Amino acid sequence: MSFLSHTLKRIKPSPTLAISSKAAEMKAAGEDIIGLGAGEPDFDTPDYIKKAAIKAIIDGDTKYTNVDGTAEIKAAIIAKFKHENGLDYTANQITVNSGGKHTIYNALMATLNPGDEVIIPTPYWVSYPDMTLLAGGTPVFVESTIETDFKITPEALEKAITPNSKWLIFNSPSNPSGAAYSRAEIAALGTILEKYPHVWILTDEIYEHLVYDGFSFTSFAAACPALKDRTLTMNGVAKAYAMTGWRIGFAGGDPALIKAMAKIQSQSTSNPCSISQAATVAALAGPHDFLDERKAIFQNRRDMVVDMLNAAEGISCPTPNGAFYVYPSLKDCIGKVTPSGKTIMTDGDFVAYILEDYGVAAVQGEAFGLSPHFRVSYATSHEALIEGCTRIQQACAALM
Repeated sequence: MSFLSHTLKRIKPSPTLAISSKAAEMKAAGEDIIGLGAGEPDFDTPDYIKKAAIKAIIDGDTKYTNVDGTAEIKAAIIAKFKHENGLDYTANQITVNSGGKHTIYNALMATLNPGDEVIIPTPYWVSYPDMTLLAGGTPVFVESTIETDFKITPEALEKAITPNSKWLIFNSPSNPSGAAYSRAEIAALGTILEKYPHVWILTDEIYEHLVYDGFSFTSFAAACPALKDRTLTMNGVAKAYAMTGWRIGFAGGDPALIKAMAKIQSQSTSNPCSISQAATVAALAGPHDFLDERKAIFQNRRDMVVDMLNAAEGISCPTPNGAFYVYPSLKDCIGKVTPSGKTIMTDGDFVAYILEDYGVAAVQGEAFGLSPHFRVSYATSHEALIEGCTRIQQACAALM
């Protein structure tokens, strides 16, 4: 339509949401669909967090708050960063936003000018490139491979840096691969970045608490203290606390950057939900026993999914250290033909095949910038995972 903004031409709808919507439509039409596409825990928000939200409503904490968060939530975030990550911040270094995506959006909108480049390792979360484009920047991709455990090397990072580079977006543990960088691996990247003071680091640590096999998570700024002043450390309560719908993300960073992000927020969404802020204070300060319990369940699911997918003909699935996704290769399925006579030419063809013929919703690797792969979320029930992986095995066995 002619009255729509040219900005819309720069971006595309979220592929993960598109898959989820299509699967929901098929399910509503009566089809038997197993959804392995959504990045949302199937656990409920803990009761003590819900009770804090109810108390906030009863107490009348339902008014506008400071644009980028109440004093109480900022204090809770400062304590979280100190005790869990070894990072010291003050209140003017903290921003609170309507979800982690909103935090990243504000940072990019507040800093990018035409010609500025944002370095994005692949595979990437689907929104990083589009938010960069929306803010007028240029995505620059650094490819990793299954052979490097989906992690970029210092050499590859340095080759991507130009005089126009403004940000590196760093996501560990990763969506979609589950890859998690060790302290030493982060420090090696930091050694490169120290040579280029014009490059800032936006580190997405939303899956911090979801690491397995004894892996020790390290914040980027903790591993690279010399870079802390130009690192925006983003986190939130969506994944670990099962609070996806509460929409609270937050970050710590340079005061001037935080102030600029608040200016963007003041003219767009204004403050995050007051009730969700109160709930987040309780989440961060409350008991965390459930985190270990849920992490153990996720690890068991991961192990089962990896085993079952590796038993599928033509699929190779590495075991990730974190998040709740696996990112198997399907390169040995490319070129094969489905029972209906369609040739699998891309990972998009493969996920369409398993959805339409076997009722399994997953997301194509093309959406994350690295093919031929597909993403499976194991943030769903044990029974659904068994059924979904069994159907994928059947779909692969039927290819000719």
